[in-house]
Amino acid sequence: FLFVLNVFVVFVFCVSLVYLLFSCLDRPDPLEYFNREVQKRRDEETNLWSTPGDPSHSERADDRTLHTLLQARNQTRMGSTGYRRLSVDIEAMRDTRREVRDKWKTILENLGFMAEADSLLNVTAGTSQDRMRDAPAARAMLNMLHTETSIFNSNKNPPPERYLFILDRLIYLDIAEDFVAKDPTGLGINLPLLLARMNGAQADDDDDEEDESDASDKS
Repeated sequence: FLFVLNVFVVFVFCVSLVYLLFSCLDRPDPLEYFNREVQKRRDEETNLWSTPGDPSHSERADDRTLHTLLQARNQTRMGSTGYRRLSVDIEAMRDTRREVRDKWKTILENLGFMAEADSLLNVTAGTSQDRMRDAPAARAMLNMLHTETSIFNSNKNPPPERYLFILDRLIYLDIAEDFVAKDPTGLGINLPLLLARMNGAQADDDDDEEDESDASDKS
């Protein structure tokens, strides 16, 4: 009986040891997690993705191009001619994005938000449209800034989605109109025209929602 009991105890001990070992292996390393999050944040700040919520960076053509260049460089020998050429193309795209961000930062700083500008412009992969307070107004203002001003350098491509979240914050803080009116970079914004078109776009959205509501009530 004592032999059987000893065997059982040893068996239970071995099973517990194996379970503990696998538990340790499955448990994420806090330092590794921290390093991964730091790298992700650095990547977001460096590349300024137009659609931050797209982890694949494939929804927009400009994000897709930059992501493809980065992947190609990762597979190229460092210091080679190909590596240097890819780096030049990557930095050119990053510079264009930083230039746009700097324009927004300059306007915010001229409005007196020197300390808050970086926080207001910070958009990460975790920023969700579900938490936006007035998405239609932000969308209308984004489209108007895109078509009526040079704040995005070019209106050939759709405006970067990251600035939709920023405009939503400015609208919530009741400084969106002041932001549009401020013209320190020579953007040549026609504020009355811009606001009129923005309000018209909002009215159209409201009418569409009412029509859909009426149609659903009738059905």
